[in-house]
Amino acid sequence: MPEASPAPAGRVLAIDDDRDLLDNLRYCLEAAGHQVTVADTLAQGLALAASLPFHVCLLDRNLGLDNGAEALPRLRELAPRMPVVMLTAHARVDDAVAALAAGAADYLIKPCSAAQLQLAVARQLDTRRLVDRVTTLESEREDSGGEFASANPAMQALLASARRAAQTDANILVLGESGSGKGLLARCIHDWSARAGAAFATVNCPSLSPELLESELFGHARGAFTGAAQSTVGRVGHADGGTLFLDEIGDFPLALQPKLLRFIEDKAYERIGDPGTRRADVRIIAATNHDLAAAVAANRFRADLYYRLKVVALTLPPLRERPEDLEPLALDFLQRFARRHGRPARRLQPAALAKIRGYAWPGNVRELQNVIERAVILGNEASIGPSQLLLEPVAAPVEYDTGATLEDVERRHMAAVLAASDTLDAAARTLGVDLSTLYRKRKLYGL
Repeated sequence: MPEASPAPAGRVLAIDDDRDLLDNLRYCLEAAGHQVTVADTLAQGLALAASLPFHVCLLDRNLGLDNGAEALPRLRELAPRMPVVMLTAHARVDDAVAALAAGAADYLIKPCSAAQLQLAVARQLDTRRLVDRVTTLESEREDSGGEFASANPAMQALLASARRAAQTDANILVLGESGSGKGLLARCIHDWSARAGAAFATVNCPSLSPELLESELFGHARGAFTGAAQSTVGRVGHADGGTLFLDEIGDFPLALQPKLLRFIEDKAYERIGDPGTRRADVRIIAATNHDLAAAVAANRFRADLYYRLKVVALTLPPLRERPEDLEPLALDFLQRFARRHGRPARRLQPAALAKIRGYAWPGNVRELQNVIERAVILGNEASIGPSQLLLEPVAAPVEYDTGATLEDVERRHMAAVLAASDTLDAAARTLGVDLSTLYRKRKLYGL
């Protein structure tokens, strides 16, 4: 008979005015591997919940002159993801119903056995981990491609370095062109790490204004700004114990960089509209297709933040430098999209493979994926020929005025590529930028 897996350990906050009971709670739960913090007053418990991340709270219903049940809304506001198990000496059904209606996750009658207590905590931890896992799976792109594999020596060496770095808690900076697989590598590093059982949260830095980005990252308190009808945890709080992936960190607002630096150094942060300091145990993986060193030199990116992020730097080679991977990737995409869309395509004709090998792939793996998916969807035969691979033409060179500024050159080139492209996706691939960057540049240049 297989050995049962150990119950998950977590951080537990116990609030009760009976010191002897608190000692017993701590003894029982620490015996099961949990970290227990105790508070013998409601005020002390609320202060702890506001500043430290806990997985479960054990709350006595009657705390001297204070009513624990009445504190449930405040606890939910301070720590929205922390389930509360109510403890009471009175086995009254209406009390239990009222506590559950107010937001308690469970209800235990004192005195309870060590086994009952451990089971109640383990149940809440299992539920939290299940929710985290479902959230992570739902956030994963279906076309992410799963595990990285490569026949290219440089890529194999990079993956070996990534696996070694994954075994530590060091911050990692993933560099590479748009579409080269930086997000997939970040997710693989998380899956290879000891944090794989916790959440993997992603923040796309250029897609939000500085104000919305701060709220997305750190969360906000109810009423912090117009429309803030309820408190939010933020991606940092959601990723507690896991990994936070900051995509396109080169576009992170300069005014917000000190707050990110402080969190990286101290694991401390504040939600918008809430002066209380919170903490979270989060591993940072950042990615960019920008030259961050040049951004530092131009005072667009803080040097201290740059060095904090690049404890380990991994540079993904572009697809054109990995010719060994072109055919395996193309065949993998073909099989996956044929299954997903129920199409007849099963193979690539030799001429189609030759066309794939001869193309420069400025949009990297993302462009290859899109080309194969389009061919699979539109094709009616079992094999895909070269004519079905609608590769984007690379814009011809444009003669520029040598007296023009760099911004003028970029604006004119971007306008030319947009005019020559059928879609914004195609233009972004030709320019070698992601779609959010293209949107931002178009707005900047009035295109």
